[in-house]
Amino acid sequence: MITKPDKSKELTTSINLLNDRLHFEGNVEGNDPISIDYIPPLGDNLGFTSLELFLFSLSSCLGSSVLIFLRRMSRTISGFEIISSGIRKEEHPTGFKTITLQLMVKSPDVTAEDLDKVIKLSEETYCPVWSMIKGNVDIKVEYTIDYIQPRNLLI
Repeated sequence: MITKPDKSKELTTSINLLNDRLHFEGNVEGNDPISIDYIPPLGDNLGFTSLELFLFSLSSCLGSSVLIFLRRMSRTISGFEIISSGIRKEEHPTGFKTITLQLMVKSPDVTAEDLDKVIKLSEETYCPVWSMIKGNVDIKVEYTIDYIQPRNLLI
């Protein structure tokens, strides 16, 4: 029997070049492949850029830890979205100098204090992607809470 690696300890990815430019297919065993490319003139814009994938990684890392903690606090989450944007440095390497994460939460019972607490926990302890760039990239987190009325079910 083939044993899959423990993703909490080791991660493996592969990329394969698809053309004579910079278009790659990215693979992780057991998942659908993703298309990765660069913008013209070096690439053909046929997939995500590496920095877009990084924004996905940071957003999903923060989002996962925020949701885990809110649910442990017995909060009801009816909707959750993160929009991330990054401002790139002008000099090479042109990585991010600033990333803004905008969280939008729909809930009847999540408070600003709840979000402040769980975002701080994510930043300081639980989001490994954030910890890898902390001190190197200015990260701003903003949020809105859409207070929705809980639905009463008619029986």
